[in-house]
Amino acid sequence: MIDVEKIRKITEDFVEGTDMFVVDIKCSPTNVVDVVLDSESSVSIDKCVELSREVNSRFDRDVEDFELTVSSAGIGQPFRHPKQYIKALGKDVEIVLKNGIKYEGRLTDVGDDELEIEYQEKQLIEGKKRKQLISVNKRIGINDIKSTIQLLRFK
Repeated sequence: MIDVEKIRKITEDFVEGTDMFVVDIKCSPTNVVDVVLDSESSVSIDKCVELSREVNSRFDRDVEDFELTVSSAGIGQPFRHPKQYIKALGKDVEIVLKNGIKYEGRLTDVGDDELEIEYQEKQLIEGKKRKQLISVNKRIGINDIKSTIQLLRFK
């Protein structure tokens, strides 16, 4: 079995001093290793290739055979790292809570333990016959979240 901690150390050394960060590193029982990176700006394919070459150069392929994929976190994939929430500030997200409730709206604040989302909701307003669409801000505990993805809106 390939040493995933060695790959993690190589990857963390590679991203140190940049705006990139490690989102996830997974290894299957058949030594298929997936490294997912993200950054505050963007992760270029050149950086993925550079990291892949760096990892490959540190292992003896005659001793440890493995398949390596280095990629950037894509839109539509669930967030797996706290920095992804910070990167998504001011953007539209879909949050699914552990109890099944789903919110779609703009991420307006991110703290250590909770975040805030602004979304539209129909509510009955005094003096009106029908429910009106109003903007609502809701604070959500990070531990209550099952998944979060960034939404792409084409206007």
